[in-house]
Parts: sequence; C-alpha cells; structure tokens
Amino acid sequence: MTDLKNRMEVALAAAQKAGELTLEYFRQDVEVELKADSSPVTIADRSSEALLIELLSAEFPGDAFLGEESGERPGDSGYRWVLDPIDGTRSFVQGVPLYGVLVGLEDASGEAVLGVINLPALGETLVAASGEGCYHNGTIANGSKVSVSDVADLESACVVYTGAETFCMSGTLGVHTALSDRVKILRSWGDCYGHFLVAIGQAEVMLDPVLSRWDIVPLKPIVEEAGGVFTDWQGNPGIDGSSGVSTNSAIAAEIRSIISAVGTDSAGQPS
Repeated sequence: MTDLKNRMEVALAAAQKAGELTLEYFRQDVEVELKADSSPVTIADRSSEALLIELLSAEFPGDAFLGEESGERPGDSGYRWVLDPIDGTRSFVQGVPLYGVLVGLEDASGEAVLGVINLPALGETLVAASGEGCYHNGTIANGSKVSVSDVADLESACVVYTGAETFCMSGTLGVHTALSDRVKILRSWGDCYGHFLVAIGQAEVMLDPVLSRWDIVPLKPIVEEAGGVFTDWQGNPGIDGSSGVSTNSAIAAEIRSIISAVGTDSAGQPS
C-alpha cells in the first residue's frame, strides 16, 4: 500500500472517531464560548481536535499539525495535518446536522494532497488523495468513487453558499445578486456540506468568500479528485488564500468570469 493510500485509511478512521465524539454533544446543552474573532467554540470542537491529533500522531509521530483550536505543532517528516474539528460550529450549536469534521494533509512542498469530510450527523464521508480519486462512504477498498456533475449551463445549475453574512463581510454580495436570477436553485446549504455536494455531483457550485487554511486544505483534494475545480475567489489554485470556490469543470470558467466581472467593493461592503 502506498503512503497516501495508507494515510487515507488512517485519516478517514480518525475523522469518523472524532465525528462519533461530536455526536455525544450534538443537540445537547453545551456551553458556547466566543473566540477573539467572535466565532463560537465548544468542548466538542476542542475534544474532537485533541482526539484527531492523538490518533494521527500515534500512526505518524513525525508529522506536524495545524489545528483551528490548538494552533501549530512542529514535525520533521515533511507532512503536516491541517484540522477543522467541527466545520460549521454555528450549525452544530443550533442542532443542524450540516456540520463536518475536516482532515487535510500538506506535503513537504506545501501542496494539499489529502482530504476528508466526515458529516457525523448525516452518516456520510468523503476521502480523497492526489492521484487516488475521491470516495464516498469508504476508501479505495470499499467506498464508491464519485465525480462532479456534467451540468454545463447556469440555468440548470444548483449553487450553494454558507450564508449571506459572508458575502457582506467580504464585500461580494454582488455575486449572489448576479447569480440569483440565472441559476436553477440558489441555497445556503453551507460550510463543508456545500463542497461535499459539488464533489458528489448534487450541486454545481459552492461559494465561500471567507475561508481559513484548515478549511481549504481538506476541501481542495476532495473537489479536484472528484474532477472539479477548486480556487480562491480570485481564481488562484493554491491553498494560501482566504476564500474558496468549488465547481464542476464544465461551469468553472463561467462562474469565475462572473465573480471577476462583479468584483469586490474595496470598502469591504456590498456594492
């Protein structure tokens, strides 16, 4: 078994165990704290991340880590795990099942080479690694290989996004307005769930004008190994941005053309 295939198996198993842990707190009366950036955090977030680090470091003791809740931990193997223990904490706290556990992996060159989305409350997973494909509810050995849709026109497209507030925060509400009358369906099925839908072919576009590295690193390999396109808001394909757009291949150029044409208000407010 190649190193990446082995890492896919381990990462998926770790994400599933962390997801089981989050379910112990889901729809319970958990205390919510606000971090410095005003985003919420709970004991479920911190416990999930601690478990992920424990499980992954047991298998790969030389690897580095970057976690949303615990920050950076150095390593010497050339690999770094990038973790979002609950992507969609607001949904989690509200009792909405569209939250996920995200596990990503960077190699020595700083490329995102592996990603896992576990949706614990829905009982669904995706795992992908560079050159290995993207698999639904299992890995190469027992999962179903998935691909993005082949929808090629906006009028037939399903476009999803996290929430209107992210467009307002980034001054990109004009993109939402530009698409609202042109697409088949426009819904705020947000956070990693939207990217999940693109990868399995149930949506054509996921718009995320505000993202962090612990979101981008896991999501990029999943969308790309499913045959889609993942870039930041400016169309850059790397993982150093602060936004994300997932699309199928057929509609990718048109969506990014619309984003570019609408632009961003320099004041950070919707035009």
